[in-house]
Amino acid sequence: MKVILTEDIPSLGKIGDVIQVADGYGRNFLIPQGKAILATSQSVKKFEHQKQLLKQKAGKDKKEAEKLARKLEEVSCTIAMAAGEGDKLFGAVTSLDIEAALKNEGVTVDRKKILLEEPIKSLGIYTVPIKLNPGITANLKVWVVKS
Repeated sequence: MKVILTEDIPSLGKIGDVIQVADGYGRNFLIPQGKAILATSQSVKKFEHQKQLLKQKAGKDKKEAEKLARKLEEVSCTIAMAAGEGDKLFGAVTSLDIEAALKNEGVTVDRKKILLEEPIKSLGIYTVPIKLNPGITANLKVWVVKS
């Protein structure tokens, strides 16, 4: 049975691949789960059209991400936090705080894209990577100051 994959499956292939699978595997698992569709001449043409639309959308998204990356490289966020002795913070700066600071600067970024390995717990200047798109990562300067 020939099927077209509608999502990436590590053991089979990538989205849009036309592959040969066992009849039972395709009929009982892949198609009902929505992981593949039956490969007919109409479905192949339809999927090619969808693939072109997705490629155009991906190109547009990449351009927007590059534009946002340039903007983030120019911006620096200042976050004022209460601190005690030895410049230790009461609490920590998290990706949620960075998202709010960016919003105040006029830049909207989803906090899930902010790649903060662990919360910031002391005063100083930090470089925080923000993954905007596969292959596009911007570095944001974050200043953590005493309030």
